[in-house]
Amino acid sequence: MKLTDEQRAILDGSRGETLAKVMESLVRYGELFGADEMVPISSKYNHLVTSFGLKALGPVYELMDKLIEAGAPSGQKFSVDPKPLDRNVPSNPAQDLVFKMFMYSRQKDYEKQLRELGLLSDNAFTCTCYMDEVGNKPGYGEVLSWSESSAVVYANSVLGARCNRNSGIIDLMGSVIGYVPKFGLLTDEGRKADWIIEVNTTAKPEAQLLGSAIGMKVMEDVPYVKGLDKWLGNELDDEACTYLKDFGAATASNGAVGLYHIDGLTPEAARFGEELIKDGAKVYVIDDAELERVYREYPVIWKNKDAKPKLCFMGCPHMSLQQLKDWTDKVEAGLKKNGADKVSVPTVFTAAPDVLEAFGKTPYAARLAATGVITSYICPLMYMNNPLSEKMPVITSSNKLRTYTTARYYTDDEILEQITAPGKGRKPVRIPVPGRKKGGK
Repeated sequence: MKLTDEQRAILDGSRGETLAKVMESLVRYGELFGADEMVPISSKYNHLVTSFGLKALGPVYELMDKLIEAGAPSGQKFSVDPKPLDRNVPSNPAQDLVFKMFMYSRQKDYEKQLRELGLLSDNAFTCTCYMDEVGNKPGYGEVLSWSESSAVVYANSVLGARCNRNSGIIDLMGSVIGYVPKFGLLTDEGRKADWIIEVNTTAKPEAQLLGSAIGMKVMEDVPYVKGLDKWLGNELDDEACTYLKDFGAATASNGAVGLYHIDGLTPEAARFGEELIKDGAKVYVIDDAELERVYREYPVIWKNKDAKPKLCFMGCPHMSLQQLKDWTDKVEAGLKKNGADKVSVPTVFTAAPDVLEAFGKTPYAARLAATGVITSYICPLMYMNNPLSEKMPVITSSNKLRTYTTARYYTDDEILEQITAPGKGRKPVRIPVPGRKKGGK
């Protein structure tokens, strides 16, 4: 790798042994992926994926201490993924014991380390740091050192920033040094599409389901999606951005997508159009039948497949302010339709602390609370990592949560029916998706 004089000096120890090791780690990391140079990070803030004080992460805490002792805080203030615990989220004493004694016993100490290294604010715990309320939204073309998969794919695709799917701690190292190795999605060639996706559905496809289908097909490749304009239009308004947030999270978790282009909508697609498509790109056609096939083949790993759901999580990634408002209307309408006053399944809507604060200033907050829905800043994934939690029949409309945990996926309409139907713990139901044949499972 070709280093500048400044970079070479850091590697040779001009800023101390600790930063020399950080630079060496980044150089080795870049060389593994064929990078021939380092480029400066140009975003105002960074975002870290490691937010949880797992007892098993001893080496991480040692590394953080070394950086603090060396007087080497992050070159940028940073946000970080959601906290793993919230007393407002339903749990029993046994779960609480496992959470606090055996899983996240280092949480308070770790959060202290994060603050010393440059945490943006005490509220900066969210996987959707790019929300306006949070304030960590990079600009077009800015180079990042992020690693949270759903945030990386959003930043690359919807905002037009440039970031590879890094690993945890590599994100912090890049921020400390101020440089990242140039390869993959940081290059023009690496941002070109390997796949053409043709969306031919008869109705607006479920964002999480469409993203899942694409992610499982293209894996880490870059898809160029055609046909969504009839549903999303050609303007990145709040509705389109919310759809793409959930769509992208599914492509990144059900596959390994770090960038997608939506024809006529996302910044690079709007600017360059089909010039972004590589010669010989493969084609994947998604119609109603294909979405139904994908949905039907999701595994159900509950011990009792007919169990009544005991908990519902919405917001993985975290919900937007508009989503919270829209879902307040939906839940109220669902309860009215079913002749009920409160949700029949304990339900948690998760969002960034700053988003929840903004939501709390609207009339919607009291209305949602009256339905029995709980709002939280928690990371549902971290809650489900508890071995006692993973045995619970949990439902969700997040394909990311489905992929990484035992939670069972349902569409938004199906979730709404289950949580607003009378009788606590109603058995899971199926509501037809576009193209599903009558009588289909």
